[in-house]
Amino acid sequence: MEKLWNEFSVGLFFWQTLLFLALLFLLRKFAWKPILNAVNEREQKISDSINQAEKAQQELEALKAQNEDLLKEARAERDAMIKDAKATASKMVEDAKTQAKEEGAKLLASARESINAEKAAAITELKTQVASFSIEIAEKVVRGELSSADKQKALADKLVDDINMN
Repeated sequence: MEKLWNEFSVGLFFWQTLLFLALLFLLRKFAWKPILNAVNEREQKISDSINQAEKAQQELEALKAQNEDLLKEARAERDAMIKDAKATASKMVEDAKTQAKEEGAKLLASARESINAEKAAAITELKTQVASFSIEIAEKVVRGELSSADKQKALADKLVDDINMN
């Protein structure tokens, strides 16, 4: 340390101090103000950005809440529409079943009437044919019975006896 004090020069110290103060003055006048202004502007921008981010976050949360409400409304509306559609479909099915039963009953009644009419017509035709066959058979039998005079006389006697008995 003694060496440092021995080599200490007051003139050199003076000029170094003067240069340091001049540099300090120049830096203060030309550099610190722009640097401080830039730092302050950056700090302000960061603060503004933080505020904008907070506002955006709040708006986002509000939008999320609004979206949730819209989703709830849409789900409720969808459920109501599905319920209405199911009720309508069920009613349509029931109406179709009822209509099908009614038409089936009408068709069945019509078929029964048709069958009964055809049955009656068939029975009438059958009776007519049986009567016709009976008359033909009786005619053939009577002709066979009445082909000779003896047979005619025997038949007449038999009919007279039947009449007398009654």
